[in-house]
Amino acid sequence: MRERLRREGRATRHLLRSAGLALASSLFLAVLVFTAVATATVIGAGVLPETVLLLRRFAGITRHEVEKRTGEAVPESYVPLTGPLSVRVRSALKDPGTYRDLRWLAAHFLYGLLLAYGAVLLWIVGLCVDGVWCAVLGRRAVVLPLIGRLADRDAAWSRALLEPSADARRSDELAERVAELTATRAGAVAAHGAELRRIERDLHDGTQARLVALSMRVGLAKRAYDTDPDAARKLLDDAQDQVEEALTELRHVVRGIHPPILTDRGLVGAVRALAAGSGLEAEVCEDGVEGGARAPAAVEAAAYFVVAESLTNAAKHSGSRRATVELVRTRRALEITVRDEGRGGAEESGGSGLLGMRRRVAALDGTVRVTSPVGGPTVIEVELPCVW
Repeated sequence: MRERLRREGRATRHLLRSAGLALASSLFLAVLVFTAVATATVIGAGVLPETVLLLRRFAGITRHEVEKRTGEAVPESYVPLTGPLSVRVRSALKDPGTYRDLRWLAAHFLYGLLLAYGAVLLWIVGLCVDGVWCAVLGRRAVVLPLIGRLADRDAAWSRALLEPSADARRSDELAERVAELTATRAGAVAAHGAELRRIERDLHDGTQARLVALSMRVGLAKRAYDTDPDAARKLLDDAQDQVEEALTELRHVVRGIHPPILTDRGLVGAVRALAAGSGLEAEVCEDGVEGGARAPAAVEAAAYFVVAESLTNAAKHSGSRRATVELVRTRRALEITVRDEGRGGAEESGGSGLLGMRRRVAALDGTVRVTSPVGGPTVIEVELPCVW
């Protein structure tokens, strides 16, 4: 009986809060009338978006109460009220969510108070009837359980009135997807621009400068060839050294565009080469990646970049001498996990290359998750969608 009273007490509190919102909605009706008159006069049209936002807050409170009662969230679907006043007014008037909330407000004013009054009446009757029924006859309560049903009915009606239609949910999902793709495209363009600037800088400051110096040394060697063969030979030796240095820098630039080692050894072999040259005791584990069908070139290049950037960050900033790299092939994705046992505290704003990594992965519709509490460990988890 005690547990029954507690349970029905929670149901009653839900109904009383619902009744409180219903009473508040009666006051809100005056606000709606004022808004309608102000909007009709055009001068007070600025009141309309604010009133709609207040209405959304009322509906949001009810959604929260329904979620507490049922354990399931009530989705919402609204057009953002942003921009100039004329745009916000049109958005508020054209938003189906506005009329859905108004319909809920009118209905809730009736059933919210009615169910709350019913709960109070059931308490009065239930304490008398169920008290005798349970205490004297030892039977189960029959009146008080009806309070919980009233609370469930209130939650069900509110959910039915506030929940957007399937078309509205699909429209919201499409809008979110468009916004996500717009941000992803902007990130990919920014990453591409940064990569082009890096290649241009490397070619201009490194390879081009060495080739100019090489041309000058060859010219000096040609002039000195007849008069001073030893000096010419030394100049040619220096020129050969500069050719080798220029070739090394060109390989570095080409590796940044698409590492040739990926073509030669595949992703696992390329990652093992990265681990061997990282300066860390890096262990590479793979599950289903080596020996099977290869991922698309763009996916392999992004995975290679993720591992290279992660190992570089670990060697420079973590203070750890050990790292692990795991490559896992799933049915629809390639998963990469890089972990080091260093000091942690990695941040995208810290210039550690995490932002570039995130942009490159986002361009392929992938996801990046960085876990790096202070004190470590740092774990970078990347999932790249992939059709094998």
